[in-house]
Amino acid sequence: MKRFFGSAFGVAVLGCLVLAGWALWSAGVFDGPMARQLRTSSVYAAPGVAVDQAAAERVIGNRRLAVAFLEPGADLGDECDSLSGAIDGTLGLLLSRDGDEYDKYGCSRLPGYDDENFGKAYVAESMIGNGIDGFADRPADALKVAVVNYDLLVRSGAIPDGGRTVSPSLPRYLVAAAAVLVVGLGALVLYVAGRRTARATLARRERRDAEADARAELASVAAVLAQQIIDLDERFAREPGKTKFTRGYRRLVSDYANLLPQLDGETPELRARADELLARARELAAQVP
Repeated sequence: MKRFFGSAFGVAVLGCLVLAGWALWSAGVFDGPMARQLRTSSVYAAPGVAVDQAAAERVIGNRRLAVAFLEPGADLGDECDSLSGAIDGTLGLLLSRDGDEYDKYGCSRLPGYDDENFGKAYVAESMIGNGIDGFADRPADALKVAVVNYDLLVRSGAIPDGGRTVSPSLPRYLVAAAAVLVVGLGALVLYVAGRRTARATLARRERRDAEADARAELASVAAVLAQQIIDLDERFAREPGKTKFTRGYRRLVSDYANLLPQLDGETPELRARADELLARARELAAQVP
């Protein structure tokens, strides 16, 4: 294991694992249901709380406002703490039904809320829920009041103007870039490997074709030689005694018999040998009886 992580490949794997873990953490893999939804939505309603989600989203629009309708008795302070990272750059409003009113909790995650803009964040948290208690049984109207409060805070300068943008975190960009890089490198490797394989396949095919052509030519020469020997055999049967022709014919037949077992292969030497025997056969055929 130590040797593996000491190699360049092991370091790359470890880096990818760290990057993937960072991406999962920053993307909210450990978030609760509320934080997970408010990362990409403006409204959250706990199970059992009746809220028209689509209508509520339309009321808020793209304002930097996130509203959560929680179950009665919820600890709103703890719920606000759980939203860290989920509603960055946004003013949160947590509501919990308390009889005929709302238990309200402002949860600012606007820029500088715990530093240079602490005072503005405090004002925004205090004012965002003003006037909504009379609409405890009408969540949509309560949201409209909260939106009016939000717009007043924007005009007063307590909240920066502009819409909410939901964008992937830096680790997601890095993971996406790494994925593109891996795909690109993988495609390049496959392309290079494919070209090398294609060249090797083409070379093997050309070599096999050349060998097949050579074997066909050798077989053709051997067939012509065999026919020449058959033709000479008739003359050999009529030839009286030992003559130059009969001695040459016997040597030719003996050499041909030695050549036959080797005809399954093909080498330049075999082709040259077959051509030499064919030339001798033709010389014998040309001898005057």
